[in-house]
Amino acid sequence: MKINSAVQTLTEAHIVAGNHAASDYFTVIKQLVAHRNKATDPDEFRRWQEALDRVYLLLRDEIITTAGPPRSPVKFGTSGWRGLLGKEINLHTVACVTAAILSLYREMDNDPALREALGVVDFDQMRRRGCVLGFDNRFGGELLALSAVNVLAANGVTVLYAGEATTGTLSASVLIRKAAFSINLTPSHNPLEYGGFKYNAADAGPAPSIITDKITRNAGEILTAGASPFLPAGLDRQRPLAGLAGVHREDSPASWQKLVRDNRHLHGIDYDGVLAGFAASGNLAVVVDCVHGAARRSIRDIFNGQARERLVILRGEEDVTFGGIAPEPSSANMRPVMDALRRRPERFKLGAIIDPDGDRIRFTDGETEISMNQFGAMAYHFLHEIKGKRGMVAKTVASSNLANAVAAALQEEVFEPRVGFKEFKPVIGRALVYFEESDGISVIGHTPEKDAYIGLLLALDMVLALGKNLGDYLVEIEGLYGSYYPARDGVEVSLRGAELLAALAGLEKYGVGSSIPVGGRPRTIRQVITIDGRKMIFEDNSWIMIRPSGTEPKVRFYVEARDRTETGQLVETAKSMLAEIGLLS
Repeated sequence: MKINSAVQTLTEAHIVAGNHAASDYFTVIKQLVAHRNKATDPDEFRRWQEALDRVYLLLRDEIITTAGPPRSPVKFGTSGWRGLLGKEINLHTVACVTAAILSLYREMDNDPALREALGVVDFDQMRRRGCVLGFDNRFGGELLALSAVNVLAANGVTVLYAGEATTGTLSASVLIRKAAFSINLTPSHNPLEYGGFKYNAADAGPAPSIITDKITRNAGEILTAGASPFLPAGLDRQRPLAGLAGVHREDSPASWQKLVRDNRHLHGIDYDGVLAGFAASGNLAVVVDCVHGAARRSIRDIFNGQARERLVILRGEEDVTFGGIAPEPSSANMRPVMDALRRRPERFKLGAIIDPDGDRIRFTDGETEISMNQFGAMAYHFLHEIKGKRGMVAKTVASSNLANAVAAALQEEVFEPRVGFKEFKPVIGRALVYFEESDGISVIGHTPEKDAYIGLLLALDMVLALGKNLGDYLVEIEGLYGSYYPARDGVEVSLRGAELLAALAGLEKYGVGSSIPVGGRPRTIRQVITIDGRKMIFEDNSWIMIRPSGTEPKVRFYVEARDRTETGQLVETAKSMLAEIGLLS
């Protein structure tokens, strides 16, 4: 009775029967997940789960039946469009955005720059080459994917249907199958209430602004009008995959494997040799936390089923609630991996956590946590010095300067653009490694999209080739090039657009030669970089960077100290600066 009463109280407070718009399903879902996680016996767990399932049925109906514009306008940012499942991401909005994408391929006839960005010559070629389509483990993913498929099929577009898949393997499929574009229904690492829509053009990388701006515009027009020549009649009566012409199953992990093998001469990673080394080395354990995401479907395929007893998968069960956690690579979420590795008897240990759509990864050896700030520099050093490859390194301006120090010592260039993987397009094929501090990485000869799997294979190659754990390799790198201690955080803000930019303009008073107190001592700004927000570099090469988020109502700040004890002081200084311009109380 206690459970029934609690469920009734929750539903009465947040759900209005027969009114999806007035109902807040996710407040109920999150609280039911919290109760379920505290259950002390199987029967109690089952009853909470049954209540949770009933709310998800209501959400399913909302996703299917909701029509009209989303609560917030469609906007494609640095990595696609994200919004609340049901009220923003639903069958209708997904269909309209898919139609908006198809309209681009008609517009390009009169826009050479758009045609070049899309990578096809005309609409008919796009239809023949087709679309690779997949989704992550989010609730309703298959329904949303089917909405997109129905629009594509009705317009004669070939569909290579990958089902639940990671972003990196979908991008590999675009390259191997020579598809025109891909659609991935995912909001990446966002919490359970979000859905998302990623679009990559024929180069398999995140779309540039010339494309995303037009998708945003076209989607707004279609949603406002409620119609488009590309929207088929009877969309509310979707046909199943089996009833649609031009839809083919796609094995995206197999395409990923072929891409890595085919381009060994570029990146130097011997895929089959690395896996054979893992199988032969009885003294190496690998623990991968999939956080219930799409990676759980294919991670053993990527390892070719090798050494199953030494490849441990954590959170590999189906769970659209992610167990109630924020499903991102983070220090808090890394703890189960570190605990599992510490229990292993092997001398060499490699751990990783992968986000729901498999485009972000963070590492550990059981003792040392290694974020992409460090791993990106390590990967560059490994390909350059151990694999004998030559070329620049590419990193976003918010990433650690450890890679800068490595490149300077190796007399190589650094390409340092604004945040967003699409910003690496000018150096694809020239940079050995490109990475961003938010745990995304790729390498030369691979996809121009961030990919957790290539990062994992590269880490495995490091451990086997060097005969040392990643933490030991990091100590070696820092001994050669110096130590860097990065951190980041963000604050939610109510200001948007021009008002937010106007508030952030208050930071302009901190120019070269200005002094900022850090830990009670003045620091002089040596350099200011303004390609993405404001990055203020001090005389000892420590720095603070502040920028608006491209996907969330937040202002993000990043810091990097040269002394571990000063990282927290830089964080506090960044917060003080935000408070001074009125963005933090």
